[in-house]
Amino acid sequence: MEELELDETFIALEELENINLESVQENGKRFYLGADGLKYPSVTTVTGLLSSEQIKLWKKRIGEDAANKISNQAARRGTKFHQLCEDFLRDKDRFLSTKTLPEFSNILEEAMFKSIFEVLKSIDVRALEAPLYSDILALAGRVDCIGYIEDKLCVIDFKTSSKPKKDEYVQPWMIQTTAYALMVEELTNQPIDHIIAIVAVEGHPSQIFIDKPEHYVDDVFSLRERYRVLYGV
Repeated sequence: MEELELDETFIALEELENINLESVQENGKRFYLGADGLKYPSVTTVTGLLSSEQIKLWKKRIGEDAANKISNQAARRGTKFHQLCEDFLRDKDRFLSTKTLPEFSNILEEAMFKSIFEVLKSIDVRALEAPLYSDILALAGRVDCIGYIEDKLCVIDFKTSSKPKKDEYVQPWMIQTTAYALMVEELTNQPIDHIIAIVAVEGHPSQIFIDKPEHYVDDVFSLRERYRVLYGV
């Protein structure tokens, strides 16, 4: 199995997609292989610590089977929606020039995509689904989008939700995108101006949560250490 190719020199933003990042699954958790056989946990696995207790309580309240069904449906919806966003952004000029959109599976999917269409058009993309890692954090993952919005370099995450999110519930997303922002700066020497979560909500207008990564750096390091203490990785 190939290991993560590490390079001491900085790379261009546009080259981030070319990083070789091999992943493995162990006990339901995703790890990435670093130099010397080191295993880096994924960003989503580590940030999952923030919601694990709430998820347990939710499953207890509605039942394991019902919770698993809802979770699986949400995962499929999120995966398909991410793909729609990626397809559009990779071929944005053609879509805009021909005044067409990606193909949708249903009306709800189309409505959710259209709810974020204007902000998607505004993104000047540098990398999509780019594998990232940090030797400092001993952490890795795959970011949805890195690009410029109004001349500000941003880490952008695409989310779907069955109902509007309150500000206090998006902290895990902000910590997640901050971890990616730290990785981008470590790899490219280019600091991220903003972290953004773009949320398509069923039956509602979209939501955009925007912040600065420096507000969550301490949270990233604290959560990473908590994971290390719990799992020894």
